[in-house]
Amino acid sequence: MPAVTPPRPLRLALLQYPVERPEGVAAWAAKLDRWLFEAKGGGAELAVLPEYACVELGSALAGQSPAAEREELEAMVEAAPAILEAMRGAARRSGLWLVPGSLPMRDPDGALRNRAPLITPEGSLAFQDKHAMTRFESERWGVSAGAAPAVFDTPWGRIGISICYDSEFPKHVRAQVEAGAWLVLVPTCTDTLHGFNRVRFSAAARALENQCFVGIAPTVGEASWSAALDRNRGFAAVFGPIDHGFPEDGVIAQGRLDRAQWVFADIDPARIEAVRREGAVFNHRDWPRQSFPSPRPAAFA
Repeated sequence: MPAVTPPRPLRLALLQYPVERPEGVAAWAAKLDRWLFEAKGGGAELAVLPEYACVELGSALAGQSPAAEREELEAMVEAAPAILEAMRGAARRSGLWLVPGSLPMRDPDGALRNRAPLITPEGSLAFQDKHAMTRFESERWGVSAGAAPAVFDTPWGRIGISICYDSEFPKHVRAQVEAGAWLVLVPTCTDTLHGFNRVRFSAAARALENQCFVGIAPTVGEASWSAALDRNRGFAAVFGPIDHGFPEDGVIAQGRLDRAQWVFADIDPARIEAVRREGAVFNHRDWPRQSFPSPRPAAFA
């Protein structure tokens, strides 16, 4: 039986993605190439873009500026195959593992889903669907819940993707961690600091309670021509366990608010194994032990 190569450290790059106005898919692919070239120069091995980053194409593809919500959405869905090929090409040209954000895709059953690819440097890809929809997605875009949480085998071990709102629900991330994920990536798109902070603090909580790494990557900037991406707030960050060998606040790396930039972090699955084995607390181990019957009112004496 061949020896199993242990997972190795990872140089992770998370993009605070500036929403701009590319004229078409080719121009968007060129933008992707420029940013990934910069990430590669910074030593990145895996690069992460935000949820719905490619939706900045919507108004140009619809031929309207600004485009109405339905026009923008339908143009993106129609162009999804071409956009996906542009994403694969960018991964191949850069030689990076790539989470290029997410894109709205129509399934054979007619349902619209928000889907994030993970693409290898050779262009192979697998998907994680978003499972919990925000009000905008369900009420105005008609996006449906997608497939259950998945995990992905990579050279650095098993990782998960929880798209934006999904990170606010502990069971989504926990399912990935229980399937072996030591790192969970959260591509996100939020138009207020309220929304961003919900994702930010949820990601930090998921890292604490699972003793794992969680990385977030947001859209940033103003885009009056886009119905979906008109305002974008946030910063990229990587969170880890709050325990021995980690920062006291659990923040491994963090960017500047609303600024277009890469945020890099060197993370090692061996550190996760160590803290789960030797930490001051055992959140990851003790999670299954937290099972209670339905509470009932306590009696006052």
